[in-house]
Amino acid sequence: MKIGSHVSTRNGYFGAAQQTVRLGGKAFQYFPKNPRSLTVKSFDHQDANNCARLCQEHGLVSIAHTAYPTNLSEADDAMRRVMMASIANDLEIAEACGSIGVVVHFGKYKGADPLMGYTLMINMLNQILRDWEGSALVLIENNAGQGAKMGITFEELVQIRKLSAYPEKIGFCLDTCHAFASGLWNGSNWPALVEKGTELGYFPHLKAVHLNDSMHESSSYRDRHANVGKGYIGETSMRGFLQSPVIREMPVILETPSSASYTHQDEIAYVHSLAESNDG
Repeated sequence: MKIGSHVSTRNGYFGAAQQTVRLGGKAFQYFPKNPRSLTVKSFDHQDANNCARLCQEHGLVSIAHTAYPTNLSEADDAMRRVMMASIANDLEIAEACGSIGVVVHFGKYKGADPLMGYTLMINMLNQILRDWEGSALVLIENNAGQGAKMGITFEELVQIRKLSAYPEKIGFCLDTCHAFASGLWNGSNWPALVEKGTELGYFPHLKAVHLNDSMHESSSYRDRHANVGKGYIGETSMRGFLQSPVIREMPVILETPSSASYTHQDEIAYVHSLAESNDG
């Protein structure tokens, strides 16, 4: 299992890959540009190429993540154009870094008709992917259910991909805290979710996992990450999740708190112990 964490690009994309090696990780996530800005970034191609080379040498896998303001169901035309250019820029950077793809949250629509939210989302994906010829995928992430209750079921995720004009350019990223917060996963129903996700065709297109425990109970619709095994999901449920056959080949990325007393290096080692443990 390739386990790692979200890392800073303060020292460039190559620096992010180097940091992952130092942490003992085999996977990492990064922001291609300022996470609070949708401005298109002119990036250092050599730095990105060095990142891709180091990943290949050390057997690392990486994913990028879009900026926080990104919303696939944005209704304002001007903002939609800005977001589409930003995501296209992220895809270009991810491709240069040798990443699997770019994670983007399922859309959120504030209007009265949720069908309009889904329509806007599909249209934006189609416009972004129409001219995209790279191998990096758009990886749609499930929502926690804060605000609009969109993107919290396997059915929605699978249907958006199916209705896109370019499904082959779309994959999924599963966030465990979001799944728990939305009520999709309650900590004990993972076998049933595997059965449903397999039947719907979700898991064949799952490309990465955000491994986060939850500071709040299932169905709280509150997206607050806790360290693995230290939240409401808990160690037993996390162990069962990690040992599930549909997860074992996935890159697993921590988006959890890190401190001097409990670093991501510590947590990566702990997650490995859960994935390899035979304890019930």
